[in-house]
Amino acid sequence: MSTTLVIRGGTVHDGSGGPGRVADVLVEGDRILAVGPGVGDSDAPVLDATGLVVAPGFVNVLSHAYFTLERDGRGLSDLYQGVTTQVFGEGISIGPLTAEIRAELEPGMAPDDPQLTWERLSEFLSHLETKGVAQNVASFVGAHNMRMIGAGADDRPMTAAELSRVRGILDEEMADGALGLGSALIYPPGCFASTDELVALCEVVARHGGMYISHMRSEGDHFLDAVDELIEIGRRAELHAEIYHLKAAGRRNWPKMARAIERIEAARAAGRPVTADVYPYLAGQTQLAASIPPEFHDGGYEALTARLADPGERARIRAAVVTPSERWENLYLAASGASGVMLLPDPNGPVAKYRGLSLAQAADADGTDPVEMLLQLVEQEPALHAMYFMMDEEALRTALRKPWVSVCSDAPTFAAEPPDSGVPTHPRAYGSFARILGTYVREQSLLTLGEAVRRMSSLPAGNLGLRDRGVLAPGNFADIVVFDPDTVGDVATYEEPHQYATGVRHVVVNGETALADGVPTGRLPGRALRRRR
Repeated sequence: MSTTLVIRGGTVHDGSGGPGRVADVLVEGDRILAVGPGVGDSDAPVLDATGLVVAPGFVNVLSHAYFTLERDGRGLSDLYQGVTTQVFGEGISIGPLTAEIRAELEPGMAPDDPQLTWERLSEFLSHLETKGVAQNVASFVGAHNMRMIGAGADDRPMTAAELSRVRGILDEEMADGALGLGSALIYPPGCFASTDELVALCEVVARHGGMYISHMRSEGDHFLDAVDELIEIGRRAELHAEIYHLKAAGRRNWPKMARAIERIEAARAAGRPVTADVYPYLAGQTQLAASIPPEFHDGGYEALTARLADPGERARIRAAVVTPSERWENLYLAASGASGVMLLPDPNGPVAKYRGLSLAQAADADGTDPVEMLLQLVEQEPALHAMYFMMDEEALRTALRKPWVSVCSDAPTFAAEPPDSGVPTHPRAYGSFARILGTYVREQSLLTLGEAVRRMSSLPAGNLGLRDRGVLAPGNFADIVVFDPDTVGDVATYEEPHQYATGVRHVVVNGETALADGVPTGRLPGRALRRRR
């Protein structure tokens, strides 16, 4: 039998978390045939891994690369970090889609984003595979989609008939291989869903062996309540529950991280499968409009615009932005106000001149009150993004120490070249996985190398039900990264984010080399993955 590829002479960290061993990896077709010293024949193509680490390809648990991969299937910002699988579905998924969902999504889409012609999630994932992508792709069903199909953008419970219809659609998506249900409960319309509604949806997911994953209702003042809700949903629906990007937002909430972990570990000790993921940065990124309370988004974007145009409603919104609330997650206050909010406008948009400024600096430049500036920016560029500096390094380290915490980017993919290099973004898009290996393994010794590899490979692959991936073992799919442990690291910064990570030498996806000797090959071997029990 002729072999496809031999990765020779490296130190293999197979994804189990233990120490590495010097071995070769023999690949036949899309699978690993053998792992051990001296495997393979002399005629097979060789990737030299001498002095390097050979590991399973990394799984990005939270990716927003659905549209960027559709435009540019290379996924370079993640490929240069060794990511071989992208997972979508935080709140929104590209299917199931209706005319109402398309209408709500379109105001926030870029001019070169694809037309939303797909009706079902499985159709979109198959489209990406057919068009060509470097990494594998998989997705949760977005809870926003479920709300829009059932109740539109309205702040009200679904009727029994609406919920029954939505559960039926979710059942079909799960049967087609969706990973589970993904919610984002600080954003409308997802935040309008009650705990009972989410349990009812998760009961459908549980029948298929799927998972519930959530950007929780609060990461700040009500962080612990939100953790309790996630655990309750998992318990009542009897399924695995995961916290997206576990963090404590806002200085006064940083001490809550230890207490949140205590609650998660108590649930795990009681037999409940509860896990989390993180990105290793201290700023988050989302739309500036998220600083406006959900009640003013009731009815969708057009309703918000109408409220902003009404002087009385505008005054109510201004007051709400600067007032602590029991009812919603106030990102503006969590970032300590306008000085902690960094603006990321479209470089070709109407407010491009404010790029890289804090909201406070932009307001000073215009001689405007910061909150009024915020509202004007939302009116002029509804999808304008911002970075919110809300987190604490020690709280992040506390989370990273836990063996049930994996890694995500919470970002699209980019190429560090025009036109992408002009797009404002967060450094996590280029650095999340490399930063774990460079900063938290090599520099700080917070994690061992073997454990860090496990957190980015077998742990998420197992949680997500991606069978035969995440471990370098005979019979498994050949998703492999080869990197230099002495040089791997992130380079991207908040000021200059479009910089590739360093130190990754080779990347193999489904047995095909997507990165060789640090250079993309142009091959697009990624596949649409489905959850398997």
